Amino acid sequence: MNDTLYAIYGASGFGREVLPLARASLANAGVDPERLVFIDDDPAVRQLNGHRVLGWQEFLAEPAKARAVSLAIGNGAVRETLSARMREHRVSPWEVRAGNMVQLDDVVIGEGAVLCAFVTLTSNIRIGHHFHANIYSYVAHDCVIGDFVTFAPGVKCNGNVVIDDHAYIGAGAILRQGRPGQPLRVGKGAVVGMGAVVTRDVAAGSTVVGNPARPLVKRDA
Repeated sequence: MNDTLYAIYGASGFGREVLPLARASLANAGVDPERLVFIDDDPAVRQLNGHRVLGWQEFLAEPAKARAVSLAIGNGAVRETLSARMREHRVSPWEVRAGNMVQLDDVVIGEGAVLCAFVTLTSNIRIGHHFHANIYSYVAHDCVIGDFVTFAPGVKCNGNVVIDDHAYIGAGAILRQGRPGQPLRVGKGAVVGMGAVVTRDVAAGSTVVGNPARPLVKRDA
């Protein structure tokens, strides 16, 4: 009998996408699906996609010898805050990965990753904590990815790229391959817009869009 209570933190769209991956993983391990719940800070419903929705304190109050949570929240800063909350209450991070994602050679991944369907991680890759790789994303050889980084669907991260903590890479974005010893770099907290083609370094905290990607210029109304 498995006395761990498992949860997907976040009952919005992405959480509902992660749920069946989590459920399949637990089924393969022989875990009763009743041991899987959603956590939401302000539950609007109490049942969703066949699983209970609990508030955080309700989750902590449930009978369990151990607790494990996958953070299905797109915002990296929020994931970091929730990760600290989990550590405070001795709740373990839980990696959820699709059965058909591909991981090849010498790939090291930090705790709590969410690796969706058709994700590919090739070789000699280092990835930090609570990484999100949405459907059809890939990371090629010799890349280094920081903590709380988010890939939206269809991101193409080619070889020799460094992505710092909290960066967000939008759907369909392409990151050009860097060079050994001279990687392409996406700075801390940077945002790469949907469909952008990144051919040069992206400064920390900036937003780039377009092909080739350039800093977003906000025009006065």
